[in-house]
Amino acid sequence: MNKLVKHFMKSEDGVTALEYGLIAGLIAVVIAVSVGGLGTKLNQVFTYITSQISVS
Repeated sequence: MNKLVKHFMKSEDGVTALEYGLIAGLIAVVIAVSVGGLGTKLNQVFTYITSQISVS
């Protein structure tokens, strides 16, 4: 049992998986925020284009 606990304490596989999980979560948050801002800008662009077409 003691040998198993020592092996568990030396193992870094779980830590690496946790780090990858945190990085993936951070990337997901960045993408979500970027898409939200991009959607607003695109809406403004299409609204402008629609108004210019309607005027002509």
